[in-house]
Amino acid sequence: MTTEDFKKISSTIPKQPGVYKFYDKDNQILYVGKAKNLKNRVTSYFGDRRDRAHKTRVLVKNADHLAFTIVETEADALLLENTLIKKHQPRYNVSLKDDKSYSYICIKKERFPRVFITRRVIRDGSTYFGPYTSKGRLKIILDLIKQLFPLRTCTYNLSPENIDAGKFKVCLEYHIKNCVGPCEGLEEEDGYAAKIQQVRNMLKGNFSPVIRHFKDKMQGYAENLEFEKAQNLKEKLSAFENYQSKSTVVSTTIRDVDVFSIAIDNEGKEAYVNYIKVVNGAIIHAHTQELVTNLDDDEEEALLAFTIPALRERYNSIAEEIILPYEVPVAGTDIMITIPKIGDKKRLLELSQKNVRYYVLQKQKQRASRTKKQTHTERILRTMQKDLQMDQIPIHLECFDNSNIQGTNPTSSCVVFKNAKPSKKDYRHFNIKTVEGPNDFASMEEVVFRRYSRLLKEEAPLPQLVIIDGGKGQLSAAMKSIRQLELENKITVIGIAKRLEEIYFPDDPIPLHIDKKSESLKIIQQARNEAHRFAVRHHRTKRSQYFTESELTRIPGIGEKTAQKLLSELGSVRRVKEARAADLVELVGLAAAKKITSYFANRSFAEEE
Repeated sequence: MTTEDFKKISSTIPKQPGVYKFYDKDNQILYVGKAKNLKNRVTSYFGDRRDRAHKTRVLVKNADHLAFTIVETEADALLLENTLIKKHQPRYNVSLKDDKSYSYICIKKERFPRVFITRRVIRDGSTYFGPYTSKGRLKIILDLIKQLFPLRTCTYNLSPENIDAGKFKVCLEYHIKNCVGPCEGLEEEDGYAAKIQQVRNMLKGNFSPVIRHFKDKMQGYAENLEFEKAQNLKEKLSAFENYQSKSTVVSTTIRDVDVFSIAIDNEGKEAYVNYIKVVNGAIIHAHTQELVTNLDDDEEEALLAFTIPALRERYNSIAEEIILPYEVPVAGTDIMITIPKIGDKKRLLELSQKNVRYYVLQKQKQRASRTKKQTHTERILRTMQKDLQMDQIPIHLECFDNSNIQGTNPTSSCVVFKNAKPSKKDYRHFNIKTVEGPNDFASMEEVVFRRYSRLLKEEAPLPQLVIIDGGKGQLSAAMKSIRQLELENKITVIGIAKRLEEIYFPDDPIPLHIDKKSESLKIIQQARNEAHRFAVRHHRTKRSQYFTESELTRIPGIGEKTAQKLLSELGSVRRVKEARAADLVELVGLAAAKKITSYFANRSFAEEE
């Protein structure tokens, strides 16, 4: 997915919290991410930023399209992101595949289980609750658990044999009543397991069994006239009920449900249905379906005829409850229809309606963008297509130039323009390999062949236009390679002569003169000048390296590899000259070091004479 592809849809991306998904051409999810502001976050993946990670660049390159799901808050986005990553295991979501990004509460699989906070999910049979978006809130929950249910925190192996052998002694936690002392056999395993079960209920959001547990124990203490223990339990019950009233845990009454909402786009004469699949209180699918329907039908008929049965079958839904904005008869006697007015189910319905409204807005913006007048770039490219009599719009063009000042160190450059702008990440240098001496024609033939044989091998996209900096001679040399690669009818190739800015075509002796004020000629000139600048810069760098290395290779007994090693380690000839003999011996050995020090010593003596 290119930056140009993204620009076409950027105006349709909402500035709201949500989850975004990159898909490949086979509609497989490559990456799932969350955002407080979807537009700002997704925009950061595109453009010419050089600090972007390699993984991100590869992701964008392999992506074919994007999809979004809007949610209410950033925390909701985080949890939905985590659910989708766990379900789909996208290729580029490395961190969350290992469940290491967010905090969990772990109930360890062991005798007398411990309960603690962790970021690592170890698949050893332990139970993990989370992820939790707030570390502060997580600590509050754990403190409440410790207050309600005294549990051990030690890591001892509390096997029956170890306890019977008296290997362990109670610690400070026992004396301050944070632990009942299972390490010394002071607490039965059944009683401890009952507390762990109540912890599980609490973390799952099943508050009723926890409250009933405390009330039953409190009643038992009262009947046995143990009023102090009963009062202690009453205080714990009050603390728990206070926590429950402030909890943002989704109501446990929501288990497996399907949520549907519909929107009619009268402008486009289309209907759209949003479907949210909820399993165990977590959203695992969010999909918007376009309907091909007769708009004389009302919304209920469209929803019934085209969406509910089809989407439930497509996503293998076995939910026995469907949340809808109004009553719709659905096939299946066991399916319960809910039209919520308040509560969590109402919020789920509102989320679905919000997503379908956004989808309609996105479609409207896309229609508007297709019908608006062409952009400045489109006008330039279409003018260039007309001026050069091309079959295709030259969205991708490449320009070649040679550089061999005074016949030394011949090099070539290839610069790339996309949508009439330089794409500097795609620029390439070429060191001439097969040509001896200064020969511009042969050099051009070599680099054009190397460039496009590689693109063909890699199955990379070819340019629509190739510009050769030079007249008929360089153009003819380039065409030898183009014909050899059988690309003559796939790419338009032109040459531009510097003196009169004439455009030459293969096998046409009469040049084309484009209006000097033409925007298309300015782009061609810009590409030519950029190729020349890029070639000269590389040539100067290479020539400088050549002269620097030749200074060391003039030393008798010092070869090119040794010279390169010295320059790589020390940075310059001056530093080689000033280096200590011991450092030189360590780098290149005793014999070579003697030759170097002797050479520079003799040269210094000669200069003094």
